[in-house]
Amino acid sequence: MDELDSTNLASRGSRLLAILIDALIGMLLAIPFWLLTGSWDYVKNGQQLPFSYTVMGVIYGFIGFALVHYYFLNKNGQTIGKTVLGIKIVALDNNLTGANHLLLKRYLPMSIVSAIPVAGSLLMLVDSLFIFRKNKRCVHDLIAGTKVVKK
Repeated sequence: MDELDSTNLASRGSRLLAILIDALIGMLLAIPFWLLTGSWDYVKNGQQLPFSYTVMGVIYGFIGFALVHYYFLNKNGQTIGKTVLGIKIVALDNNLTGANHLLLKRYLPMSIVSAIPVAGSLLMLVDSLFIFRKNKRCVHDLIAGTKVVKK
């Protein structure tokens, strides 16, 4: 399948639902971090988290994401959400790339960007909006040389 051939690309809706499932799993993993570090107290009191807490959260979140999804990413190019929705991540030649490639090139750069105060949120928004292009590839797909297709 040519990169621009959209016949097998996952729908925007299925990608959105998959990321919402993965985000819910991530939030459940984050609760112990929030409670143990005192981050929840900052949020509860309407205070901004110190940058060091943000950095710790990104590291904890990335490691948690990797531990939860590694098997699925390595076996089928899927997170749990993508498994539920029947979609998967593949290289542009339609081959699986493996969990290490996906974690280091697709997920880690976006995790790092998300920690940048203010600009990180804007860059994450731009990343998400790229899905409205014809080839439905977000910035993280461009960085990793991947696309998301129906399984």
